Amino acid sequence: MAKAREMLGRLEDLARPSLASPYHLAYVYTGLGEFDRAMVCLERAYEHRDGAISGVRGSFLLAPLRGHPRFTSLLERMRVA
Repeated sequence: MAKAREMLGRLEDLARPSLASPYHLAYVYTGLGEFDRAMVCLERAYEHRDGAISGVRGSFLLAPLRGHPRFTSLLERMRVA
């Protein structure tokens, strides 16, 4: 868990100048069980038109978010619900 948090800190630092995708940060937050923070990242990826966001519906790494109301709302906004 400490190693994941260390890596997450590095990715967040990289994300500031747009080198790390918020979509990929969502994977780490989901793995840590921090679903609200993962959703913030996914919503940011959608707002910034991050190309990776197109795979959000089928990503097995984001499966724990599928019952989250914000996840459902995001899919509806993307018109892939």
